[in-house]
Amino acid sequence: MALLVGALKLLLSLLLWLNTLTSHCQGKEKIWENQYPFIKHASSFSSSQSSPSPGVKREINKGYDYIIVGGGTAGCPLAATLSQNFSVLLLERGGAPFGNVNVSFMQNFHISLADTSSASASQAFISTDGVINSRARVLGGGTCINAGFYTRASTSYIREVGWDEKLVNESYPWVEKQIVHKPNFAPWQRAVRDGLLEVGIAPFNGFTYDHVYGTKVGGTIFDRFGRRHTAAELLASANPKKLRVLIHATVQKIVFDTTGKRPKAIGVIFKDEKGMQHKAFLSRKKRSEIILSSGAIGSPQLLLLSGIGPKKDLKKFNIPMVLNNPYVGKGMIDNPLNTIFIPTNGPVEQSLIQTVGITKMGVYIEASSGFGQSSNSIHCHHGILSAEVGQLSTIPPRLRTQEAIEAYRKRKRDLPREVFNGGFILEKVARPLSNGKTILINTNIDDNPSITFNYFSHPLDLQKCVNGIRVVEKIVNSKHFTDFSQCDKRTMDRLLNMSVQANVNLIPKQTNDTKFLEQFCKDTVVTIWHYHGGCHVGKVVGPDYMVLGVQRLRVVDGSVFGDSPGTNPQATVLMMGRYMGVKILRERLGRAAGI
Repeated sequence: MALLVGALKLLLSLLLWLNTLTSHCQGKEKIWENQYPFIKHASSFSSSQSSPSPGVKREINKGYDYIIVGGGTAGCPLAATLSQNFSVLLLERGGAPFGNVNVSFMQNFHISLADTSSASASQAFISTDGVINSRARVLGGGTCINAGFYTRASTSYIREVGWDEKLVNESYPWVEKQIVHKPNFAPWQRAVRDGLLEVGIAPFNGFTYDHVYGTKVGGTIFDRFGRRHTAAELLASANPKKLRVLIHATVQKIVFDTTGKRPKAIGVIFKDEKGMQHKAFLSRKKRSEIILSSGAIGSPQLLLLSGIGPKKDLKKFNIPMVLNNPYVGKGMIDNPLNTIFIPTNGPVEQSLIQTVGITKMGVYIEASSGFGQSSNSIHCHHGILSAEVGQLSTIPPRLRTQEAIEAYRKRKRDLPREVFNGGFILEKVARPLSNGKTILINTNIDDNPSITFNYFSHPLDLQKCVNGIRVVEKIVNSKHFTDFSQCDKRTMDRLLNMSVQANVNLIPKQTNDTKFLEQFCKDTVVTIWHYHGGCHVGKVVGPDYMVLGVQRLRVVDGSVFGDSPGTNPQATVLMMGRYMGVKILRERLGRAAGI
């Protein structure tokens, strides 16, 4: 019976894949027209023959009630919600995720992250710390390229940021009913769960979205067939008559009216996929807004390019100053991650994040497995551009040069396949105190700005990492976990020696030496893509996320966070988009909002 069920699941998954591939080959536009008729290429933006300035086309319309810049994790639910009552233009610099097999299927998770082409759903960047990272460049944002784990923020977090708890508890389920699933619990995840409980990360809270101390299984945006469901699918809840979505629409700057006492946002300039520039304007209604949902990198970058930021930085690039605000781009934080590869005596089923240990020592323990068996591009696995965490290497951050990456890939091609049997245990520092900044390197919106996170510059972050590595060691040595790996000492020694050749991070030999572990943390730090900040509340935006000092401009994304919510922020950013949409509607319409 189990074999029959497995065969049926495989068949259904294959049929889904073939359907997506066929649709992809027949033309992506057909999918958008049928299911999302309001999604168009940016070049379809109608315009007048007379241009307000050279090379800029102007749209013939009465303006939009809301222009949302960034169709990502927050931008999609926000647009869908606001469109219930008002006209919305959603501008996304990337393409559509529909029909993109690298986005849609879990087994291809690593491909988008390793793809450095301009058409990729992710855009790679390297922080000045030397850590390789990614930012989304696709409708649906980070939900299209992440590991899919879905878990809510703690109730204390909700209270700290001042959100309405009742509305929060209405907004999470709105997302969950549409795109969130219970995971197919994988053997590796079960072994990590049992190990966590054995070493005292208790109680076991079962399957839950809630953030509670102990060990739990969270939700996922991958369904039982391994198909990803993204924030872009939340647009199906929009009012199609009031929503317009333009893909490959790269906003270059916000346009302000500076004739009044305070600058007022009135529109945006964006370019389409052919390089043609356009202007889109807000309506003249008093409460119309431009809302930035471009992420922790994109939103501060766009504010700077639009003339809101430190005076000296704007002057350096001859950007006309709209508002001098020294805090734009400051307080950038990335939760440091360190990972341990655990070899096993045999292949392990693929799994992304499902189990999490929420400790009281300021670290979260998670797990992933099985990529060595799931892909043809074996030389990418467990490496500097691997699927699990962006890069997993014993090469210290400052030495992760392109030459080192290429040499690393070449060495791995000759390794036997069994080297890659096993999985990872991940240790993430919660609420880090180390922070950095984002600054411009030029005025080209397509280029990444300079980003610094200053990992482990605060001693408490380093202390948390050391404690987390020691917890991982205990899990690896727990009876439940050793029973799962089925390795006697001789086999384990052989696998460990082979894994050394693969240049992955193994359990450090000197875990009793704090100084040694501190250096291990610094040398093996990677990202889990939970960076945030750059538009902090009280410094760049107010409690309502309106940009301070200007009118009709708001920011709704992770750039306003002082801490990353929950163990993984995806659920809360999705919720935030819906929450802010409902809040705005209720403030404007009262009971007439009907939402």
